[in-house]
Amino acid sequence: MRHLTPKEAYDFLAANTDAVFIDCRSEWEFLFVGHPKDSLLIAWYEGENWDLNPRFLGEVRAAGSHHRPVVLICRSGNRSREAGEFLEKNGFTDVYNVTYGFEGELDEHHHRSTQNGWRYDGLPWEQC
Repeated sequence: MRHLTPKEAYDFLAANTDAVFIDCRSEWEFLFVGHPKDSLLIAWYEGENWDLNPRFLGEVRAAGSHHRPVVLICRSGNRSREAGEFLEKNGFTDVYNVTYGFEGELDEHHHRSTQNGWRYDGLPWEQC
């Protein structure tokens, strides 16, 4: 798995239009916090108990296949790294993790989007 900063991921996606851009946060985060424009929601964890999504692998396969680059993003880069490792163990060879994720790392006041991340970098995003 390769790791890209949000700006590098944005440039990669622009240059690789066949890539699948997956937001692997929960549905609630995707809808109410916002998400990168043109990203596809496939949750890694889901439900009130944060269970692993048993459909994750099948949904990613349906969205892309093993032959297209898969770019994963989450809140901070941790879930997407876990999901990427899982995809690699299941045959995906062209996987990218967006470091710092959509909201970025926590600052000294436990706030996000103040130091790094997709939204902090001013990259295109939307909120439902």
